[in-house]
Amino acid sequence: LSGLQMADNAGVTKSLLLATSMAVVGSTFQFGYNTGVINAPQKTIEQQCSKLVLSTMSDNAGVTKSLLLATSMAVVGSTFQFGYNTGVINAPQKTIEHYGYPIATSTLNLLWGFTVAVTAVGGMIGSLCAGFAADRYGLKKPMLYNNFTAILAALLMGFSKLAGSFEMLIIGRFIIGINSGINMGIAPMYLTEIAPVKYRGVFGTLGQLGVVTSMLLSQVLGLRWLLGTSTLWPLLLALTGVFAVYQLAVIPFCPESPRFLLVKMNKEDEAREALQWLRGSHYNSKEEMNQMSSEHEAGKDEQKTTIKELFTVSHLRQPLIIAIVMQLSQQLSGINAVFYYSTQLFLAAGIPQEGLTTVGVGIVNVIMTIVSLSLIEHAGRRILHLIGLGGMCVCSILLVVLLNLQRTVVISWLTLVPILLFVAFFQTGPGSIPWFITAELFNQSARPAAVSIAGLVNWLGNFTIGLAYPSINAEIGGYTFIIFAVLLAIFWIFTYFRVPETKGKNINEITALFQ
Repeated sequence: LSGLQMADNAGVTKSLLLATSMAVVGSTFQFGYNTGVINAPQKTIEQQCSKLVLSTMSDNAGVTKSLLLATSMAVVGSTFQFGYNTGVINAPQKTIEHYGYPIATSTLNLLWGFTVAVTAVGGMIGSLCAGFAADRYGLKKPMLYNNFTAILAALLMGFSKLAGSFEMLIIGRFIIGINSGINMGIAPMYLTEIAPVKYRGVFGTLGQLGVVTSMLLSQVLGLRWLLGTSTLWPLLLALTGVFAVYQLAVIPFCPESPRFLLVKMNKEDEAREALQWLRGSHYNSKEEMNQMSSEHEAGKDEQKTTIKELFTVSHLRQPLIIAIVMQLSQQLSGINAVFYYSTQLFLAAGIPQEGLTTVGVGIVNVIMTIVSLSLIEHAGRRILHLIGLGGMCVCSILLVVLLNLQRTVVISWLTLVPILLFVAFFQTGPGSIPWFITAELFNQSARPAAVSIAGLVNWLGNFTIGLAYPSINAEIGGYTFIIFAVLLAIFWIFTYFRVPETKGKNINEITALFQ
């Protein structure tokens, strides 16, 4: 009896109660709680599940094979042209300069600077044509016919050495500039308009990913042991025609922008068919069609917006100023001094193997664009642009300091760090956002004219840096980037106070901000 009593007393210890509560609360509670919990909020949960299913259907429609095909057509066939011809001229500079008859160094520098910058002159003309072409012919036809200018440019550049004609090289660069100007006006609009609202920022950034990927490709192919030789550099320049051939082969299978078909052409059935092709056969296009229709109803009584009206009408002038400054923040940031003249910059810093370091810039370009791709719909356009501009400003100041220190091996390699970080911060925001935010700020009637003006400003900035940097650098050397630091600070302040966040907003909601 005494032994049994001791056993009973042992049965109600705190330790046993703890173990019992662990088993009851942690295990049997699960069964009882989840048996009863689903009862009371049934209707609420059903509604939420219904919304989730529709959202999931929409999201799945946003990544169909058809949409990916149309995206690759616009990215590879259009934005690749701009990126490839921006980077291709960098690495083999000395090789190309010294073909043909010898000429004076000063004349050669001027001629080469013009050869680099003339692409931007063509870009200005192309950007002006882009808005007119998009408004009159849509987005698909201009991309289709623009490929023939790329093929012509490729032939001129490819046969320039065989003909012994530097003029053919310059004309080819000018024509590919026209091609790139049209492409960079049309392709971001196309990518923005075929993308679901939720993924609009991602698809807008894909254009910049195409630019930097093709730029890296051109830098790799331009190495001295590949195509950057005295014999093969014409082939290096002519390869730009391959992207045009790809787009010519794929574009017949891709639709026109659904927004253009509905809002501009009033072809509702064709717009719905284009949406179904892009989103998938099971996609319910009703809501998206209604959104575009509401924009159409709001704007059908409006006449086509002229360039003059963009500057004189208040609710159009505000977003236009934002679009212009955003484009200037990209081109006057100093990034083209790196893209066009990084080989010279690395040599001035005393860094050996400048070809490989130039490729390193291209790799950082691609990696950070992919990072931006993943952040754009989470962090938003405005904050990423601010981070990019601020980081570039700090890197510019560090670069000025390091370039003006006494040259040692350690200092030379340390100079590489702010250069790579400068490129990384550029791709965080300023590299991609200015291109597609212009299309987000305007409705269908004003978008073509606004894109033309923004593109013209972008190419004007491109031309200015491409032509002026060698002369400025020759005069003040390592202090050149202090100019870019001041400009970046000004652009940061403007972005902080004037640029709205457009993430997750449809076109009507964005344009309402300026009413």
